[in-house]
Order: sequence, then C-alpha cells, then structure tokens
Amino acid sequence: MKLAERMSRLGTENAFTVLAEVQKLAATGRDIVSLGIGDPDFDTPAVVREAAKRSLDRGRTHYNPSAGIPELRQAIAAYLTRSRGLEFRPEEVVVTPGAKPILFHTILAVAEPGDEVIYPNPGFPIYESVISFAGARAVPMALVESQQFGIDLEQLRRAASPRTRMIILNSPNNPTGGVLSRADLEAVAEIAQERDAWVLADEIYSEFLFEGKHASITQIPGLKERTILLDGFSKTFAMTGWRLGYGAMPPRLAERVAQMNTNSVSCTATFIQDAGVEALESAWDAVRSMIGEFKARRDLAVAALNDIPGVSCVMPQGAFYAFPNVTGACRKLGLQNAEEFQRAMLYDGNVAVLARTCFGPRNEGEDQEYIRISFATSRELLLEGIRRMRAVIEAS
Repeated sequence: MKLAERMSRLGTENAFTVLAEVQKLAATGRDIVSLGIGDPDFDTPAVVREAAKRSLDRGRTHYNPSAGIPELRQAIAAYLTRSRGLEFRPEEVVVTPGAKPILFHTILAVAEPGDEVIYPNPGFPIYESVISFAGARAVPMALVESQQFGIDLEQLRRAASPRTRMIILNSPNNPTGGVLSRADLEAVAEIAQERDAWVLADEIYSEFLFEGKHASITQIPGLKERTILLDGFSKTFAMTGWRLGYGAMPPRLAERVAQMNTNSVSCTATFIQDAGVEALESAWDAVRSMIGEFKARRDLAVAALNDIPGVSCVMPQGAFYAFPNVTGACRKLGLQNAEEFQRAMLYDGNVAVLARTCFGPRNEGEDQEYIRISFATSRELLLEGIRRMRAVIEAS
C-alpha cells in the first residue's frame, strides 16, 4: 500500500540505530563499550521517584489540560524566571511528553512549504528531519572547530534570506559541547529581527555548563517575544524514560501548541507532571552532584583523547559530549572518513562512537573528520572505551 510522500522526508536519530547494533552484537557475546547514546547513567533522584509513587497512590492517572497541569506550568515559569533572569508566566508554558513534541509542533505551526528554517550543523538530527517533514527547506548554520564550535557568522548571514521563517539554536550543543557566545546570540537576534523570523532556542542542556553562566537569547531585548524556549527534565534530572518536556513561548503560539497536543497526544501523564513539580522544587542537590561528576569525566576524556596520535579534541564547555577531530587517525588507519572510523572502532575495537555525519551533512568546504563520544557513562567505561580506540589506532 502507498505511503504519503512526506514520509520519505522523515529522518531518524542515528544514536538509536547504533545502540540497536551494539545490543545485537552484545547478544552474541561481544563485550562492547558504548559511548554513543546520550542517556545519563544516573538514577532519577529519589525525591522525584517518591513523588510519582505518591501521585499514583492518590489516583492521579486521569486526563489533564493539554497544556499541562497548573502546578507544573507555574513551577516551570518560576524556574525560568529565576534561571533566565526575566519574567515567564504560566500561560506561556506548554508541557509535552518529552521535549521533541515542542520541536515538532512549533515547526509545523510556523513553517510552510517554501519557507526556510536555519538549523545548527553539526546538530541534533531531528531538526533537519522535522523541517523537511513540514515541507520547508532546511538551511544549515555551520558550527566551526576554530571558534570552539561557535557559529560561522559570515556563513549565517549568507544563509539568511527573505524566506527565513525560523532559526534554531542549541546551546550547549549536541554533539559538540560548544556554547554560543554573546556575539553569536546577538548576531542571530539581529537576523531574526531583520527577517521577522522565529527563534527556537533548544536549551535542554542549559544546566550542563561547566564554566560561566548560561546565556539565553531570550535575554536580548525584543527576542523573548519571538522565541520558543525548549527545555525539559530528561537530561537535567536523569528522567529520559519519563518523557517530560516543555516549551515557553508567546501565549498566542502556546495556545496553538496546546491545541496540537490535544490533536496528537491529548496530554502528558498527570503523575509524571507531579514528579516534575517535585524535581524543580527539591532535586537540585542531586543535579549539582551529577553535573560535578560529568565535569570530572569531561576532563578525563579530553585528556585521554588528546593523548592519542592523530586525535585532537576541543574542550567542550557544556552538555556531556566530546567531539574529537579524528582526521589524522583516519589517515593513519587508511580510512576515508569518520563513518569508516565508526565502523572500525565498533568491529575491531569493540567500542561504539558516532560519526560526524550522524549529526547532519558536511558543511560546504568542511574537510575534517569528527566523531561524537558521550561521557554519560562511568569513568571506568569511558576510559576503557578510549583505551580501545587508542589500541586500534596504534596497531595500524
């Protein structure tokens, strides 16, 4: 039977594809160290788990408003007001089962066929997938190693056009760990205002900042009114499987996104939202401890990577990923690109990493090879995985 043409434009998230391959190999008895998936290896804080249990015991298992329960929308607005330093109101907040629906719903709500949406590249692959699915044109915004994986501002200015309908930002960034500078944010703000474009600010890693303070484009005068701020509980509170995210946006758009919830998922589970309230109110000690451990892992991983011949790694400023340059190692191994490197590491070294092209096509003129390594695993496994990489490279 025939499928709709739009289905041919829908991409995927290759981290899950590689995870399936790792699990398949592990089932045959192979000892694989997986540094591919970005899933914190910490348990959800006990206070959050207990809150969910209490909610279930109270029978909080029924429908609730599509935009989210009032208690959680208020708690999110209060958190954003504290953390971003400007006022957010509950009517600007929409709660969703995971943060991806905010990405999906808002792009569908504002971008039409013929419109253009600028997205970071390398970046989270679902950006490009959803843009194309909506019928808009996905326009890459290059992030470059020479600028600590900040924006190539000249390329961004060339990419913007009268058809630019939205600009997507992700800081701290997946996969590079880069953090956008104030100059980056101001340049995007200027273009967004000139083109009358929306900004989708994916700030899911905002708490995972190892130096300095998180900067949000909403803090630039005039930008909050045209920005959709995407955030959630998966990373910050180690709640990936709970599926709890949210967006903050102008009330007119928030009403429409809530309507899209009604038409797609109805609402987010009430007892999970109750757990989210508890997380925002009581789980910050656990969060600070977790981020401290991620910083220690980052320092270990970068030092170990930079000690491998043919590998160099910029120090990531946020998130929990390293994005080493493996161009020299590819040449040493006689490999054409990072995709072949990824395969060699998995099948020859029993370590799973992700090639740069898992995060978008190469930018024009890009001639270096990169991989992403997640340090959302123990120090021991992290160092063992890097040791296996080194062994394969040095054996050549």
